[in-house]
Amino acid sequence: MDMNTLYKNLTPPKGRIDCVLDTDTYNEIDDQFALAYMLKLPEKFNVRALYAAPFHNDKSNGPCDGMHKSYDEILKVLGLMGREDLSGIVYKGSESYLPDENTFVESAAARHLCALASEYSAENPLYVVAIGAITNVASALIMQPDIADKIVVVWLGGHSLETGNTMEFNMKQDFAAARVIFRNAEFFVQLPCARVVEHFSVSAPELREYLVGKNALCTYLAENTIEYTDARHPVKHWAKPIWDLTAPAWLMNDGGRFMDTKIIRRRFPNYDGQYNTGESSKLMGYVSYIKRDFLLENMIEVLTK
Repeated sequence: MDMNTLYKNLTPPKGRIDCVLDTDTYNEIDDQFALAYMLKLPEKFNVRALYAAPFHNDKSNGPCDGMHKSYDEILKVLGLMGREDLSGIVYKGSESYLPDENTFVESAAARHLCALASEYSAENPLYVVAIGAITNVASALIMQPDIADKIVVVWLGGHSLETGNTMEFNMKQDFAAARVIFRNAEFFVQLPCARVVEHFSVSAPELREYLVGKNALCTYLAENTIEYTDARHPVKHWAKPIWDLTAPAWLMNDGGRFMDTKIIRRRFPNYDGQYNTGESSKLMGYVSYIKRDFLLENMIEVLTK
C-alpha cells in the first residue's frame, strides 16, 4: 500500500466526495440528523445510495424488523425534506447479522455497494459512512474482497480504547461484522462512542430555541429527540448525545474544525467485548476528541438553511 495514499484516505477529504450512508435510522433519534445533514450539503456530499441497516432493541422485534423500520424511516425523512426524488437510491439491507466472519448476508444494499465500489479506486475512493451495525458493509467485503481498497469506511462504532470494553450498541450487535471491517477494510476511520462521541450532545432548550419551527424537518428532529429522551432519561434537565452526526461531520473536518483525529495501529475487537491487547500492522484513523460547540453551531446552520 502506497503510504501517501493511505494517509490521504485517513484524513478528511477536501472538495466534493462520492459517498453512501449505511444507517439503522429508526433505532434512535440521531441517524435522522446525520441523514439530513448529508443531504443538506450537496456541495460536499454526492450521496450515491442510502442503505438500511439492521438493529434490535426495544424499538424492533429483531434485526429484520429493525432494518425494515429503518428503511421506512429513511423514506420519512426524505419526505420531510421534500426529497422523495431520492427514494430510488434507498436500498434494504441485511435481515440478520453475520453468522461468522467468512459468510455474508445477502441483501440489496450489500450487492449495490459491491457494484458501486467497483467504479472507484484507492486514489479516488467511495466514502462509506456507517452509523449502525456494520453488517451490510462487511457482507459486501466478503462478497467481493477486491473492493477493500476502493472504499474509505467511516464508522461510528465501539468505545474508546481507554473505556475498558467495547460493548457499544453498533459493535456488540455484530462483532463478526466489526472484525471483518477491522481486518479487511484498507482505509478505515473509527469514531468511538464512550469518552469521545458522547460529548457531542444537545439539550431540550437548545432544540426548542434553534430547531423547532425553522422547517418541517427541524421541527421533527427536535420534537422526536425531546419525546424520545424525556421517556428514557432519569433526570429532567438532560443533554442528549447526537452520536451519528459526527460521522459525516468527520468528512467536513478539513483543518480539524470539529474534531481531532490521529492515526494509530488497529486493535481488533474480540467477542468478549474487549479490544485485543496486541496491535495490528494495519493503520486506521481514530477520532479522539469532539469540539462540541463548533460542531453544534455548524449542525444548526446546515439543518436550518
